Amino acid sequence: MACQVPAGEAYGLKSCLLDSRHTIVTTPKIVLGFESSCDETGVALCTTEGRILGQALYSQIAMHKDYGGVVPELASRDHIRRLIPLMDDTFAQAGISMAEVDAIAVTTGPGLPGALMAGCAFAYSLAMGLNLPVIPIHHLEGHLLSPLLSDNPPAFPFTALLVSGGHTQVMGVHSMGRYTLLGETLDDAAGEAFDKTAKMIGLPYPGGPALSKLAESGNPERFKLPRPMLHSGDFMFSFSGLKTAVLTTAMKLAGVSQPSETMRISEADKADLAASFQAAIVETLVKKALAACLQQDHKRLVVAGGVGANKLLRDQLVKAARRRGVEVYFPELSLCTDNGAMIAFAGAMQLAENPALLDVRDYGMFTRPRCELA
Repeated sequence: MACQVPAGEAYGLKSCLLDSRHTIVTTPKIVLGFESSCDETGVALCTTEGRILGQALYSQIAMHKDYGGVVPELASRDHIRRLIPLMDDTFAQAGISMAEVDAIAVTTGPGLPGALMAGCAFAYSLAMGLNLPVIPIHHLEGHLLSPLLSDNPPAFPFTALLVSGGHTQVMGVHSMGRYTLLGETLDDAAGEAFDKTAKMIGLPYPGGPALSKLAESGNPERFKLPRPMLHSGDFMFSFSGLKTAVLTTAMKLAGVSQPSETMRISEADKADLAASFQAAIVETLVKKALAACLQQDHKRLVVAGGVGANKLLRDQLVKAARRRGVEVYFPELSLCTDNGAMIAFAGAMQLAENPALLDVRDYGMFTRPRCELA
């Protein structure tokens, strides 16, 4: 018997479920989700109706700040320390008990191997002890679906721009679980380019937000930086050349022939260089994402991932999309970074799509530090 979802409703917000005898049941199921792919530990509870019952998140930024970046071993150890307290906080928010959970979802990749292992070992062990099914979640699918948690969720199909510290991809999203990779970066991700450029000009960790804030006071037209692959005729990206152009410019401003961490650049020059760099990346992302959207004949563009919180990117995308009759959807700012809510939600949506997952008991734990979504 097919499970019918009313036309026009966002996917999963009112899904019907089938029991083992294939009769329709309307009781929503509850999924407990875990995220530990990098330097945020997230736990959340979500129903198959798409409702977040509770969530807790811990960021390791303060711990990694002294090192100027994420230290994988420290990240792994901290996930282990945080998982149980965060889970307890999540259940306290939701006002339910562990006995009411129907399935467990966990990020299995991509991400840092040790960090993934910490979350997966905990989730799989917990599921085995409680005799619950495990739903493995691709980290990027969590980001891709996170805008569906907003007050104004997009309907399928749509084009998605996934931009974070580890990924820059354009996807065609046809329905739940049906994704087509349209283009991706050949080298650095957009967020990675933000962080590395920030470090070049002496900004503190985390560099991306610091660079964006500094850019607000700079002149984006002072330095003529390249827009790599902007006219390549496809939806591929490359940001390593842009990063090199920033380094060359910074060396000229500092009056040095070799790069070093002690290069001295005036605050005004830093602001202008940050603004010029940000403008170059945003222009490239905006034009390529909209070109992909129009090529797919989609009227909806979804933006997800940490860079999706960038104010200039949001403003420029909305303006450019409006001129082309495309509506842009963003997740809530709190859902742009890695979080447990998007993983619990992705697991709940998979369960709503395929209720037979309730009967699966596969505890052969695995992680996928490098893996493709489509």
